[in-house]
Amino acid sequence: MQRDKTARPAESGASAGPDRLPAVSRLLAARQVAALVRRYGHELVRDLLRERLSELRQAIRSGQLGGRDVDRAVGAAAIASEVAGRAEALLGPAPREVINATGVIVHTNLGRAVLSDAAAERVAAAARTYVDLEYDLSRGQRGSRLDHLAPAMARLFPGKSFVALNNNAAAILLVLRTLARGRDVLVSRGELVEIGGSFRVPDILAVSGARLREVGTTNRTRLQDYEGALSDRTGLLLKVHTSNFRIVGFTEETSIEDLAGLARRSGVPLVVDWGSGDLVDLRPLSIKDELPVGELLRAGADLVTFSCDKLLGGPQAGLVVGREDLVVRLRRDPLARVCRLDRLLVAGLRETLGAYVRGAAFREVPTLRMLAAAPEEIGRRAARVRREVARRSGQGRRLAIVDGVSRTGGGSSPTGERPTRLLAVDPPEGDAAALERRLRAGDPPVIGRIQDGRLLLDLRTVLPAQQDRLTERLVEALGPSGPVKR
Repeated sequence: MQRDKTARPAESGASAGPDRLPAVSRLLAARQVAALVRRYGHELVRDLLRERLSELRQAIRSGQLGGRDVDRAVGAAAIASEVAGRAEALLGPAPREVINATGVIVHTNLGRAVLSDAAAERVAAAARTYVDLEYDLSRGQRGSRLDHLAPAMARLFPGKSFVALNNNAAAILLVLRTLARGRDVLVSRGELVEIGGSFRVPDILAVSGARLREVGTTNRTRLQDYEGALSDRTGLLLKVHTSNFRIVGFTEETSIEDLAGLARRSGVPLVVDWGSGDLVDLRPLSIKDELPVGELLRAGADLVTFSCDKLLGGPQAGLVVGREDLVVRLRRDPLARVCRLDRLLVAGLRETLGAYVRGAAFREVPTLRMLAAAPEEIGRRAARVRREVARRSGQGRRLAIVDGVSRTGGGSSPTGERPTRLLAVDPPEGDAAALERRLRAGDPPVIGRIQDGRLLLDLRTVLPAQQDRLTERLVEALGPSGPVKR
């Protein structure tokens, strides 16, 4: 009896060739793909299908894919799943919401400051309609976008002028370019810092066209060092916030008051790059290395530059505040327009500054609210999460409340720490890294930190509205114990 020579690909894989691939038109008619078309659009889904089929064809021809693997890979469900993942990666919401349980309040990698509800609502409102961004309604003619910030700034910094830009790096670049291009800038060697994203003070000076003149030593810089470096080529004195590090031990630095006196005597401006943008006194919270901007101006600084999305707690922006004659020159520089704020940043910053004007910053601005939260309050929140996770997962013995510290982050107060209470999780499999990956891979991702083989979660930086979802994610990651009784 002659055998039937017709191959059965699902069993033998003998004819698992590129001709096995379904046509695009056939896939588009499949139920799973039709759902993707409704969500992502016909053209994109069609193009992604073609790309996936091309990859499968190449894999089959090269021998990377064969036999039963072909049957699984070329099915409508498998292809639809792959296309769905690619479409979501392309068009899904981004940046994604995450739960910050690291205890780092101004976390640079997680977006720094969280806006207040009022500021976020103001930004959303400004985004949905036309606004009088550069239109003077009273006069019926062109106005300035900085006018929207001027009333609050006048209250916060009486007698001072300002200019707002898209970040503090732009602010210090504008100051150096406008006031010291082609001239010497005196900076202590101990303040030639580099912060995240490769922001380096010497590089910013070079880009601005100013010349760096280092004074003093890494650990000690005295007033005499500045005096000895002064010349008719000096454009300004620059004092830089050391941001993310501190030199301790045998150290000395020149005070703002002494530098201000030297600046007045020599006729050159004193500029302080303060970075963090603290507008209130945080020393009662044991954050002693972050002085309020107003205090620096009262000490004699001619200009202070600072960020708005760090300790100030607003949107990403940079402010220069100080002498009117110098600010006028800054506003006239073309770079000020290049780095200006858009309407969304203006709206968010105005609302944030308003909280300070009303004396409500510690109630309304999340950054300050987190900083001010007592360890006992954080501990109570952590205990509530622990009880619920233990009840639902049956893993109570692996959960504990322990003492720890929170950090300001964002290059602010590198030595400043806030005592806190942490939720410590001992993973069932003894692999804290695996548990951390499961939490990070979920929706929403939970970002914690690992220490001594345990996963530590600090609820200081978990927003109250996210606390229930943190509980859900922990139950999911640890594994539920069975039906939950309500």
